[in-house]
Amino acid sequence: MEIKDIVRPENLVYSKPRLLNDNPMHYCPGCSHGVVHKLIAEIIDEMGMEENAIGIAPVGCAVFAYNYIDIDWQEAAHGRAPAIATAIKRLNPSKLVFTYQGDGDLAAIGTAETIHACNRGENIAIIFINNAIYGMTGGQMAPTTLEGMVTSTCPYGRNVELNGYPLKITDLVTHLDGTCYVTRQSVHTAAAVKKTKKAIRQAFENSLARKGTSWVEVVSTCASGWKMTPEKANQWMVENMFAKYPLGDLKNE
Repeated sequence: MEIKDIVRPENLVYSKPRLLNDNPMHYCPGCSHGVVHKLIAEIIDEMGMEENAIGIAPVGCAVFAYNYIDIDWQEAAHGRAPAIATAIKRLNPSKLVFTYQGDGDLAAIGTAETIHACNRGENIAIIFINNAIYGMTGGQMAPTTLEGMVTSTCPYGRNVELNGYPLKITDLVTHLDGTCYVTRQSVHTAAAVKKTKKAIRQAFENSLARKGTSWVEVVSTCASGWKMTPEKANQWMVENMFAKYPLGDLKNE
């Protein structure tokens, strides 16, 4: 029996999303960004929004999102993605407009833009990658870094008396009248990936329906920043991150 007799086209379950190009990704092994990129590409293609989707790429590991997903993109200064998205959506109300941001970008330098866009109820989707660290710039403490968690700028662990508490910004935006959908998901298992895809799809549909701001936090790993193997990083995330950032819908109107 030859291999061609075993591997048949009808057995193919997964294939590369059409909108995900051939550029080699720069993300570290085990990084969650690549999985979320794949989901975004799949969803936009399935929705038939290839010509009507506009993503906002900020500063940080996510800055090169425009290099991998073949839709229209606009770069934003560090933290300013929600402000740019606001302008684009107001000028192009029929477009699918979303930001793709890390925790340092969204919850540190961009806190004001994030909070006020959500409070105004801008008809955009915000995809928030929370790996509790600054991955691109050397593994510094981020707003979402856990208490006791070691980073390059808190080598003895985050001390709340010195550094304050981890910022649960997703919980915060849940209480704003302008948000219509707030959820926290992950991509560490096949089942979790399916839930995250469903969440992003709903956020995109809300944007098109002009229901207000939709927010999808993806609790993620940073194996290199955490100084772990991808497998250990997933395990550490489940054992530590999920306790502070539990998965599930926080608001769905």
